[in-house]
Amino acid sequence: MVDYFIIALCAFLASGLTLYSGFGLGTLLLPVFAFFFPVEVAVAATALVHGANNILKVAMVGRHADKDLVLRFGIPAIVAAFAGALMLGYVAHFGELYNYAIGTRTAVITPVKLIMGALMFVFALFELVSTLRGLRFDRKYLALGGLLSGFFGGFSGHQGALRSAFLTKVGISPQAFVGTNALIGFLVDLARIAVYGSAVFLAGTGSVFDRNQWLMITAGCVAAFAGVLIGKSYLHKITMQTIQTITGVLLLGISIALLAGII
Repeated sequence: MVDYFIIALCAFLASGLTLYSGFGLGTLLLPVFAFFFPVEVAVAATALVHGANNILKVAMVGRHADKDLVLRFGIPAIVAAFAGALMLGYVAHFGELYNYAIGTRTAVITPVKLIMGALMFVFALFELVSTLRGLRFDRKYLALGGLLSGFFGGFSGHQGALRSAFLTKVGISPQAFVGTNALIGFLVDLARIAVYGSAVFLAGTGSVFDRNQWLMITAGCVAAFAGVLIGKSYLHKITMQTIQTITGVLLLGISIALLAGII
């Protein structure tokens, strides 16, 4: 029962927090699932919880989404994600640059992690440094932002972080930010889960999860739902500055973890 509690608690806290930042649930939840599941199963389990969580978020806050942002940012992001995935396959053979032990865990530094970590660190500064926080991106650059977000999403799986960093700079309300992020994230999840499911079907391996793993995934989904429901009740009290701070802190933490090879 301890494993169920740990997964549920982490899913609840992460989903509540990431409702405002627009990213981080997968990044925070994957290491937890990987503690109990094989890595390849943990990736699939995280994707299911992430996708189910986004369905609920779209149902609750999707009506606040800026449709212009969804079309001009989201569609390029989905297309570019496939290019990013292909590029990942190309650079994967570069291998690790360095590894070291942290207790029983091995931290691995790779070119992909260094690139993403450096990029996220820069974006974090734009959210946390007052002279940079006030900058705004013109909407004519939405397609470029979507391409960058989608490409690096396919490249490393961290598309939500770059998407949020960009969307905080286009001058929208907190409600529109949360709704837009949720809707774009949902569309990206549909694409990647469809690709993953197709791979499993073509491989003829049947179900990826056993009964106990399905129960743990269900516990994660229910807890994540609870986090969204409670988080939404405070949405009207959240300012865009608060969202920028949350986004910046999470970006900074993830960038440091990537640069250090921890995730």
